[in-house]
Amino acid sequence: MEDRASSGARLFSPSAARNRGPIAAKLATIFPRNATVLEIGGGTGEHGAALCEIRKDITWQPSDPDPKSRSSQDEWAKDFNGRIHSSLKIDVSQPDWQNRVPEFDALYCSNVIHIAPWTVAQGLARGAAARLGQGAFAILYGPFLDGPETAASNLAFDQSLKSRNREWGVRDLQAVTALFSDAGFTLNSRTDMPSNNLMLVFERQTA
Repeated sequence: MEDRASSGARLFSPSAARNRGPIAAKLATIFPRNATVLEIGGGTGEHGAALCEIRKDITWQPSDPDPKSRSSQDEWAKDFNGRIHSSLKIDVSQPDWQNRVPEFDALYCSNVIHIAPWTVAQGLARGAAARLGQGAFAILYGPFLDGPETAASNLAFDQSLKSRNREWGVRDLQAVTALFSDAGFTLNSRTDMPSNNLMLVFERQTA
């Protein structure tokens, strides 16, 4: 989706360079003290590194289906003395994926569900519901369709994604909210982020 620079196994994402600061600043206000956070589809690993720079109490568990991304995450982790764990190979579209990962207190997923089949969003909600207790957060970041309020850039991005893969596309905000509601979550907060992205914080209501 983008050209990435590298230094050894460590990858550098242009989009992460633009958004990791605002994302980390917002996440730092959300996660409880001493939380272990599972990141789904962590890409280069820069988001976890940026957050752990701010929140010294956080333990970060990155993951990605892609081996190069996992290698990059492991390189970034070397700067954090064990607070960022070795990356895991996780495909949330697989049944019971959540039973094969360590315990975690919150889940974070950035820029994933629009470049994946809808089954990935479904698996994400299902797994989060199975493993998160009442009051815990599942956090999504990325572009969304929001009816007449949808930014023109997100409409164009949606069409571009669908032209590449008909199972991809910028997801409808109401559909995502309904999916997590059916899994036992409520939308705790919605924050406008740079470049017409949103951060959605879903709170587990029933366990």
